[in-house]
Amino acid sequence: MFEQIDQFVNRIITLTPEERQLFHSLLKFRRVRKRTYLLQEGEICDFEAYIVKGCIRTYYLSDDGTETILSFAIEDWWVSDTYSFTEQTPSNMFIESLEDCELLIIDRKSKAALYEKIPKFETLFRLLIQRSLFALQRRFHSLVSQTAEQRYLAFIEKYPQVVQRVPQNQIARYLGVSPEFLSKVRSTIQKKK
Repeated sequence: MFEQIDQFVNRIITLTPEERQLFHSLLKFRRVRKRTYLLQEGEICDFEAYIVKGCIRTYYLSDDGTETILSFAIEDWWVSDTYSFTEQTPSNMFIESLEDCELLIIDRKSKAALYEKIPKFETLFRLLIQRSLFALQRRFHSLVSQTAEQRYLAFIEKYPQVVQRVPQNQIARYLGVSPEFLSKVRSTIQKKK
């Protein structure tokens, strides 16, 4: 159950067998069915989840009911509402499973204990937050500087495994276009081939 997360951690920090055992003891394994909400708007996020298996989306809902998808997360990725988790304030987002998922979850109290007992985990989670920030900056830049076609081509190149698993209407919401417009973009790309 822990092999995958151990490989992830080992790419960033080195643990002794005792540290690894302590880390494992602070994680909770959870299976969730497709279309399960891990977090809903207004709730306080008390978890960070490592995805062992499955696909999850995070999204916002506007006052008029329009979904804006912030991210998709698949195996070997983490998912949370970092702001709500850190500040313990109500979330303004939803986190929903798009497939049946297997997760390893660390709650806030366990993460604090992890930092206290194995300080090098602060390095690991700091690097995760940096990577997340970099990805959001790249995404924002693409939204303001690229055409829908360019954004779609970049998305399918960078995340081919996500494209295979996520409905086109949700990819459209991620790219900031309507499903109909994405269909036209895809048609244009096909004609160019």
